[in-house]
Amino acid sequence: MTEEAPALLKDILGPQALETIGDAGNATSPCFDRTAFLLAASEGLDALSVMERVRHIADALRAALPGEYAAAIVVVRAMAPRLTHGFQAMAVTEYVARYGLDDFDLSMEALADLTRFGSAEFAIRPFLAADTPRALAMMMRWTGSDDDHVRRLASEGARPRLPWAARVPALKADPTLAAPILEVLKADPSLYVRKSVANHLNDIAKDRPDWLLGRLADWSQDDARTVWIIRHALRTLIKKGDPAALALIGVGHGAAVSVRDFTITPAAVHLGDRIAITVNLVSDSSDEQRLVVDYRVHYARAGGKSAAKVFKLKTFELAARKTASLAISQTIRDFSTRRHHPGRHEVELIVNGQTMATEAFDILPVD
Repeated sequence: MTEEAPALLKDILGPQALETIGDAGNATSPCFDRTAFLLAASEGLDALSVMERVRHIADALRAALPGEYAAAIVVVRAMAPRLTHGFQAMAVTEYVARYGLDDFDLSMEALADLTRFGSAEFAIRPFLAADTPRALAMMMRWTGSDDDHVRRLASEGARPRLPWAARVPALKADPTLAAPILEVLKADPSLYVRKSVANHLNDIAKDRPDWLLGRLADWSQDDARTVWIIRHALRTLIKKGDPAALALIGVGHGAAVSVRDFTITPAAVHLGDRIAITVNLVSDSSDEQRLVVDYRVHYARAGGKSAAKVFKLKTFELAARKTASLAISQTIRDFSTRRHHPGRHEVELIVNGQTMATEAFDILPVD
């Protein structure tokens, strides 16, 4: 039977997860105090978010594990294969982050092992903050691992803007510090690793775009794996229509096309409804053109202001004098990161970094 998805993300680390972690400890070592763990981990759990639960469970483990850190870490590493969800393993990994800084090498070795069961990308941040050169040197060695989880950690753990993670002061000051790691991984055979490298580079693009463009311009595009990373690493700059970024993926700034029938239907919607965006692009060129087509929605905000967000529509080759019909639909609904307000929402059609047409739709107030 398929296990039902939790109603809330934090419920992944609910009572059943605590039982699983407690059972893993109990099965691994006679020194593990399952009762003490469950008592400490259950206290106040309901009020905590998922990442707060990760830290709370790590603290509860301290009450159940041997007092000597070197002995405790042996138990923690043995527990990980018995866990049933990545977030459970992240909670166990967090124990290393909270109590292992004084045993730097032992803890980093443990993180490289534990990341196979639940990513140690958050747990490694305190070690990077405490001694950035030392941590990066160890992570550089991980790039030669046979395990793609370990190679990914070398990139993901050092991301300058890793979501949900604490910022590392040295990486904030210089987001390019992990560049040697990315160089080694720029043609990694694992898509799991390549996605991390691309996301890491995209983080850098937000603070050091010129550095990123210069570095990627020097990368050979003879390997399809490297080409994939370059395209995804440039996504923020491409959405901004940066000419140099577009050139790196073989796209000119602007295009010889005419826009026909750019429409948004319906013209007025309530929250929860869908809009359809359609357009015909007609080539005005006698040569084939590579087109990157996006659309930018200017979301209405309180007080008459607006906030823009760019969405991908399509990247494709348009043959000489041919017409391409494009369409996409989007549900207008709230997210934790975006709330919708009644009012007029302008939409720009962007082709190769240039706005080619505009339309609009209205979000109606709740009756």
